[in-house]
Amino acid sequence: MRTGIWLVGGRGSVAASTVAGAAGIRAGVVAPRGVVSELAAFRDVPLPAFDDLVFGGHDPATVGLVKRVERLAADGVVPHDLPALVRADLEAADAEIRPGLTETGRPAGTADAAVDALAADITDFRHRTGADSVVVVNVASTEPPALPHPAHASWELLAAALHRPDGFGVLPVGSLYACAALRAGCPFVDFTPSTGARLPALDELARLRGLPYAGSDGKTGETLVKSVLAPMFARRALNVRSWSGTNLLGGGDGAALAEPRRAAAKIRSKDRLLREQLGGPVQGGVHIHEVADLGEWKTAWDHITFEGFLGARMTLQFVWQGCDSALAAPLVLDLARFMALAHRAGVSGPVPELGFFFKDPVASDEHALDRQFDALVTWARNPSGAGR
Repeated sequence: MRTGIWLVGGRGSVAASTVAGAAGIRAGVVAPRGVVSELAAFRDVPLPAFDDLVFGGHDPATVGLVKRVERLAADGVVPHDLPALVRADLEAADAEIRPGLTETGRPAGTADAAVDALAADITDFRHRTGADSVVVVNVASTEPPALPHPAHASWELLAAALHRPDGFGVLPVGSLYACAALRAGCPFVDFTPSTGARLPALDELARLRGLPYAGSDGKTGETLVKSVLAPMFARRALNVRSWSGTNLLGGGDGAALAEPRRAAAKIRSKDRLLREQLGGPVQGGVHIHEVADLGEWKTAWDHITFEGFLGARMTLQFVWQGCDSALAAPLVLDLARFMALAHRAGVSGPVPELGFFFKDPVASDEHALDRQFDALVTWARNPSGAGR
């Protein structure tokens, strides 16, 4: 069953790594390392095959996927020979990328017309490629949190607001993409901490259209470790007194998060796990710094103080160094494959069972990685099961 993956931010590093990785797996020159959906637990689940995946997207950037992957190879992110081996796949995906919207570049006309144009791009892609379904995944830069607006309360109010001359002020760009995906009949995944579909009006639209959505903020590094360590402290009755994290980021993510309002959205997403796993706020917090010299790489240093039996004070520290696009790309493939499964099964509304992949999972308060994985396995075997 041919499945389209439409990437918002389709010429960024995460998108380029996703397309190149899928092509490499398809050609047998790259192992599916980091691809959760290839684990034995999902062997009998009818997920789309890598041979059946086709890619397109929205991105105003002019640097094509071939050049982007060549840069990733130069930075040591992908094998040096991979760009040449998968060049045809990169060119085919690049030909399917359309300019889309940006926060500053708004087209003439209403926001509703802009959403229609985005949805038409996705629909045309589905028809050209012969895809049975298309999953839209937002891998663009983090946006500031959405400003509250009365039209967010229902789809009826939002639909009317998008027709008004000031409609572009109602939704952030990421939510306009979510609206377009749903209007085009496509599941939507927000891999960023942006608002996306997480508004009552868009949740209502998803349910009206019988479409699933998932998010938000892919769990790729520091928070992945937290989702293992925080339950450990809680289950061993050890009192965590402080947990401070310092994140050093390069590349586009670092540049975007240098803006305080964008960083606030990211920090809020990262802080949720500790608050819910440890039973309340913890001293410390997350601090994000742009270090342009790091390029595609990131470093997180966490310092944890905790109290044990008889009040003994102890400390744990860890350092996580990784490449964000190489960590994120396999999860994008996983999410697209699982969302295609959900779509075929008739799931509508949020899919909390995909919380395994996210820092701030929609419709779920579970953050312990082992429990999230068990829930994912159970759901994948029966995605339309009772209780949904």
